[in-house]
Amino acid sequence: MQSLAMIENWPVPAAAAAVVRADGTVTGSYGPVERRFPLASVTKPLVAYAVLVAYEEGAVELDEPAGPEGSTVRHLLAHTSGLAYDEHRVTAPPGTRRLYSNAGFEALGDHIAKATDIPFGEYLREAVLEPLGMTSTTLDGSPARDGVSTVDDLVAFAAELQAPRLLDPRTVLEAMTVVHPGLAGILPGYGQQKPNDWGLGFEIRDSKSPHWTGGSSSPRTFGHFGQSGTFLWVDPDAGAACVALTDRDFGPWAVEAWPLFTDAVLAELRSPGG
Repeated sequence: MQSLAMIENWPVPAAAAAVVRADGTVTGSYGPVERRFPLASVTKPLVAYAVLVAYEEGAVELDEPAGPEGSTVRHLLAHTSGLAYDEHRVTAPPGTRRLYSNAGFEALGDHIAKATDIPFGEYLREAVLEPLGMTSTTLDGSPARDGVSTVDDLVAFAAELQAPRLLDPRTVLEAMTVVHPGLAGILPGYGQQKPNDWGLGFEIRDSKSPHWTGGSSSPRTFGHFGQSGTFLWVDPDAGAACVALTDRDFGPWAVEAWPLFTDAVLAELRSPGG
């Protein structure tokens, strides 16, 4: 795909990207796709998927207590537990505000570790990474931000999101459905959004503006971006997903470059022969 070459113009030392179709076909890739990059918050979708495996295995229930008083696993996944951004401090009653929370995902990791009697990083490896062949992906540290992976590995995960093998497709559909519709909140890097829609660990694009995906991205697009200059989106209407990893922190360069890149990728996918 010619559009992927746009990463050459990004003001970053290194970048890699790929597009994968819903049938698992890699439509194109560019850059060092085998290089390991810090994921930052792109760690969270992987963690959310492991939590959903634990749910399907019967280790946890989505509506069982987890995190602060009154909060559940579902609240933590949907950033509605009331926990602060980076502190284990309650700032709102559960279910009343969309408060993007790293602390919430750390609470999730602790909860799954206790429920399964397996350290969370190991559970993630056994539940998600090994079955998908993601041998270059590791999580040593916070479930909110400390994953390290490659474009090649995340392509396997993006294919799984589009055609689930590890989870019942109905569970994945629920994860991509808005939890607590209508809640406003701050999307990090992009300011206040009304509504600020999220599913179970995945941000849902809907009509957010400004946004890190493209102007032509469908409202059903879901995924995540990370402060290490990384993103993964799945656009069900386009029947494809895109992964991009860099080694420069998110900033104004990404706000400018990413939507243009995504729109070019989607235009090429929709063109004859795309």
